[in-house]
Amino acid sequence: MAKLEAQTAASDVFETGKYDVTEITVRTSNASKPPTQLLIVSPVLKGTYPVLLFCHGFMIANTNYTTLLSHIASHGYIVVAPKFYGLWWISIPEEIKKAAQVAQWLSTGLLLVLPEKVNGDIEKLALSGHSRGGKTAFALALGETGQKSRKNKPPAKNKNATTPSFKALIGVDPVAGSYPSNRVDPKILQYIPRCFDMSIPVSVIGSGYGNQPLCLFPPTAPDGVNHSEFYNESKPPACYFLAKDYGHCDMLNDNLDRIASIIRGISKSGKGPRDLMRKSVGGVMVAFLESYLGGNDDDLNAVVGDPSIAPITLDPVIYVKE
Repeated sequence: MAKLEAQTAASDVFETGKYDVTEITVRTSNASKPPTQLLIVSPVLKGTYPVLLFCHGFMIANTNYTTLLSHIASHGYIVVAPKFYGLWWISIPEEIKKAAQVAQWLSTGLLLVLPEKVNGDIEKLALSGHSRGGKTAFALALGETGQKSRKNKPPAKNKNATTPSFKALIGVDPVAGSYPSNRVDPKILQYIPRCFDMSIPVSVIGSGYGNQPLCLFPPTAPDGVNHSEFYNESKPPACYFLAKDYGHCDMLNDNLDRIASIIRGISKSGKGPRDLMRKSVGGVMVAFLESYLGGNDDDLNAVVGDPSIAPITLDPVIYVKE
């Protein structure tokens, strides 16, 4: 009976949390002077909440993730999602630079744009990203500058960075390029197990269909540069979840802008309801954040111990603590 109660409690992370949330658009003209336009999803109830910095995918505007980000925020988190570009993309080094600038802005600017009596706890700051944004998140956590390096050498680290310390990292179907020999700078994947030089806990959530082509279109998350390699190069503690029957863009909103609709249209998708994918990805993220920002391991241990409590099939589930 106790086990059943624990599983039932853990399954709550897959449902909308107890906090009402609001979406806030912060433009660069705002008095807080953000380095780029931001989408912030925050609880409205008075309190101090951990902060998650979320990096969107390639040509997928941050507004296409509002359902997923609202799920996370409803469990007591402030999610800050920068806008990296408009109609044309920028390089990943430029994305990393912008993400670092936003992280630095948090300590002075975040309080100025949040609802009344709502504060962000920058001492409990986590980092995440989807697709190419997942690589950006990993690169930022690794302290990369994005500068080119000598052949077969990892990029130099920014020793003068003032970016606040991240306490956890979550990659949502991260992608590092179109194939291993075509990785773009910074080439953070080294194909050496547990080589990432960072000590924070890592969670990687992959899609089962991301490595599969759709008609004449190539995979959006190809083997060798996708979630499995990001996990393989992460040091413990590290978690790995695979959404077996879903695709690379199935965690996005149902209603997308034109560009995101095109990207999802050329990506292989699962046949199940996307709402279940969003709940599962959001729930896994919440359970991981609760463990490493909130100090409560119950939800994460329950999901790892019995993945069937998730709304979709999670296979495999790996959790290495040491």
